[in-house]
Amino acid sequence: MARSRVLRVIRGVGSFLKELLEELVGEMVLTVAGCLAVVGLALAFVWGWERSPLVTGGAGGALLVFLGYGGWELLRPVGPGRRGRLAGAAAAAFALAALVIAYAWSCACS
Repeated sequence: MARSRVLRVIRGVGSFLKELLEELVGEMVLTVAGCLAVVGLALAFVWGWERSPLVTGGAGGALLVFLGYGGWELLRPVGPGRRGRLAGAAAAAFALAALVIAYAWSCACS
């Protein structure tokens, strides 16, 4: 009886440590991915600005409009019609951008 109780405690602690380790590794992976995404976007912007500032500004503006549309689609009240593919893609892009920004915010790469 005492032995089975000890084994249950050991299994519980092992399960807790495994879950804790998975959470820590997952957070590290997402934070590194967010930092790399921010660095990649910055490098792409600098590269594009050297080539053509007009095209880079236009593409950046179009991306901001697209993400803004996605945020509006996520936050507006749901209507009776079905959401289109563009609206779904914009909402998914906005959610992904928000997730990357949230994890890149904790990045110490500045």
